[in-house]
Amino acid sequence: MFEMTLRQMLTMFAFMLVGYVLRKGRILPETSGVTMARLETYLFVPALTVYSMATQCTVATFRDNARLILYGGVIIACVILLAIPLSHLFVPNAKTDAERYQRSIYRYGMSFANAGFMGNFIILGVFGEEMFFKYQMIGLTVTVLCYSYGVYLLIPKEQNAGLWHNIKKGLTVPPMLAAFVGIAIGLLDLGRFLPPFLVTMMNNAGSCQGPVAMVLAGFVIAGFPLKELFVNVKMYVVSLVRLIVIPGAILLVLHLLHTPKELMALVLIYFGTPLGLNSIVYPEAYGGDVKAGASMASISHVMSVATIPLMYLLFIELL
Repeated sequence: MFEMTLRQMLTMFAFMLVGYVLRKGRILPETSGVTMARLETYLFVPALTVYSMATQCTVATFRDNARLILYGGVIIACVILLAIPLSHLFVPNAKTDAERYQRSIYRYGMSFANAGFMGNFIILGVFGEEMFFKYQMIGLTVTVLCYSYGVYLLIPKEQNAGLWHNIKKGLTVPPMLAAFVGIAIGLLDLGRFLPPFLVTMMNNAGSCQGPVAMVLAGFVIAGFPLKELFVNVKMYVVSLVRLIVIPGAILLVLHLLHTPKELMALVLIYFGTPLGLNSIVYPEAYGGDVKAGASMASISHVMSVATIPLMYLLFIELL
């Protein structure tokens, strides 16, 4: 399984290189990143989610795996609380609005990983659809918080609207709506009424999610000078916290609690993937500082090619 995980990470890195070359070589226009991001958000991820939930979520499987929602909720709550004091270490004296916003970027980066785009790609490639359903169950609460509390951190004007307002918005983003629709179809056994071509379409669209997401990551990284992104030592430290310290602490606790290896593997992928691209997309869209998020995303994505297989080897196969 370690070799399969490593192979999937190398495949992911190859797609990222493709995205990088497509932008640097000006093969695709600069606006292609926005197009790919919208395809992911509004088509590929929702299609993958509906297909997985509709085909895997029965009354029995939902009952057997409902506890995973609680697992994910408890873990992300602990991670968010841990990220608050850690962000103060990286930006100790936040006196200006710019410094406070930079602290929010660090807080987001240590709270939320690229569990949706990259995590989906790894789980489907290594473990298959049955485990992907369990992976999504772990992520239901995390996704709501990512699109509510996460957006609250990344968009300054959203902080004025209040956290509860953002939580309600997080429940209505396309990936969450797709999860609710897919669960309803599965629990009510409505899949037998769906036209076969529609099921095939969702399956095919969902298969595009992983490759396009990794091409998007490389495409976004190529928009910044590599020298500027990779020279800040602080970004390497926060990337190590994101990729090793946080997931390592979670897995150590789960190991001491005699948690099944299968669940530990899912938790590793969900909380051990690199910093997500929202730290670039949202600040760029709303006039915030994108350099910190771009640097963290770039460094952590490259490092994750080695850290995820090694963490899997240490905590899943050797412990």
